[in-house]
Amino acid sequence: MTWFSSLGNTEWAFIGLFLLSYGLYIFRMLKVARRLNTTFKPLLFKVLIRSLAFTLLIVALLGPSFGKTTKEVKSKGKDIFMAVDLSNSMNAFDIQPTRLEKIKFELKRIVEAFNSDKIGLIIFGSEAFVQCPLTYDQGTLNLYINTLNTELVPSGGTDFGPPLTMALEKLNAEQTTISQQKAKIVLFISDGEDFGEETNQAAKAIVDSGVQLFALGVGTERGSKIKDRRGFKIDKQGNEIVTSLNSGSLKQLASDTGGEYFEINEGQNDVARLIRAINEVEGEVRDARMIDASANKFYYFVLAAISLLVIDALVKRKTLRI
Repeated sequence: MTWFSSLGNTEWAFIGLFLLSYGLYIFRMLKVARRLNTTFKPLLFKVLIRSLAFTLLIVALLGPSFGKTTKEVKSKGKDIFMAVDLSNSMNAFDIQPTRLEKIKFELKRIVEAFNSDKIGLIIFGSEAFVQCPLTYDQGTLNLYINTLNTELVPSGGTDFGPPLTMALEKLNAEQTTISQQKAKIVLFISDGEDFGEETNQAAKAIVDSGVQLFALGVGTERGSKIKDRRGFKIDKQGNEIVTSLNSGSLKQLASDTGGEYFEINEGQNDVARLIRAINEVEGEVRDARMIDASANKFYYFVLAAISLLVIDALVKRKTLRI
């Protein structure tokens, strides 16, 4: 016989409380018996029943396991590629401390929430690059997240096409079956307008492949200036650039792919809702095997204890009623 747990502080506390309270109870009954000039022996049966019932409940609490049973264990998971916009506008500080720093913090929350899934990282601006391939290694992934900055990609506009195409290629490179395609996810994070011309084609390819897309917009409608080494970025006319969240492109992308749109702004953070939505996507069965396991038979002891307590309630003693 094996045990799920051993006697701990909780169990010892119950045992001590039972022994103390029932010891005082027996002492009181002995005094009553002496005063009535009668014997306490007829009550020993009830003392035995109640003590045995308590012992059985303690045994059940420890989770006794015996006998062998075979059960199937399935390992499920998802493949998730996070595509993060690193264009210069991500240095805007309408989301404190900046849009990018906020996203880096939230990405770590997302990685922690899906610690049994394979997650990869793509960075993009006008071009896209794989920063981290699909991996189970959260430590490595978080190191890559920590190093994210807008100098990792060429300066220029934002193009949604390259990161979408790259994410789809990498996801399809993983060995899978048609029935498992629903376990492949792209999390697309940006703050800006799409200046690319291949987004519609990439969105159609995502729909055809069965990959799920979730879009996360970060920024505010009022916007802010963009920090750089000399202060704030300026345009060709010498005016300070103000960038605001353009959610229209992201909402359109989510709509075209049958996905969902979420947002982080000054009064709203949808990351918790985003995590719940991704959790609702059924993971693919990566591995299934039969294992031998001991069967926890605690309920036998619970039933025996209940039976003894029922007997205790039904049996009456004429000498003293307890």
